[in-house]
Amino acid sequence: MSRKPEGDAPESLRAWTRPDAYLGAMARKRSFRRAHGEKRRTQPESPRMMLSTLPFAALIVLLGVLAVAIMIIAFPRSQPVPKGQQIAAKEQGRAERGWFQEAQKEMHH
Repeated sequence: MSRKPEGDAPESLRAWTRPDAYLGAMARKRSFRRAHGEKRRTQPESPRMMLSTLPFAALIVLLGVLAVAIMIIAFPRSQPVPKGQQIAAKEQGRAERGWFQEAQKEMHH
């Protein structure tokens, strides 16, 4: 393939093939956008009560009411009286004859 000499291309196409021309056009475009864009604030906007403090205060009050409601609901109104410990009465038992031998047989099987 043979390359075309630079002299054959029209002037408008030749101008964009050079990096310095491309970078210059990009810089001009950027500075144009900055000059015509929205102006940035130099000082912050003063805080508005409805947008900053009031929602925070309402949230704190709501959490406080919720905490108090949970404490009231969780407080026991009346406690059941604890019953005394009952000791099982001893009973005289009677085992049938041969129960021990049967239990030994079951353990070994």
